[in-house]
Amino acid sequence: MLLNFLSGKGNKMEVLNALEIESIVDVTKLVAAIGVLAFIVSCIAEVLKHVKWLDAVLPTGIVVIILSLVICPVAILGMLAYAGQPITWFMVFASFIAAFIVALVAMDGWERVTELAGKLIKRE
Repeated sequence: MLLNFLSGKGNKMEVLNALEIESIVDVTKLVAAIGVLAFIVSCIAEVLKHVKWLDAVLPTGIVVIILSLVICPVAILGMLAYAGQPITWFMVFASFIAAFIVALVAMDGWERVTELAGKLIKRE
């Protein structure tokens, strides 16, 4: 079906059905999962920042990327095992792509929030 869509013969609903994306609820669950994983990665990275030898060896950005590349696939595999769903190669591949999105949110998300809070809260 995906090949039909890419060749121009299929429609958008066929692709969404093939990917089992049936409603907007799935997208909101995905965004929520990315937010939760980014929060977990941020918390662990903040704790690891205070480990002197690790902070001297690796920059925080690399630590966040490594944490994301470990935590996201484990979370996806755990979720699939809990749901009783088969583990497929594209789910594992998607978890690695999601890991980079989680790392981006974890690295830049908090800085953006503090920047916005600084602009909204007037300092005296």
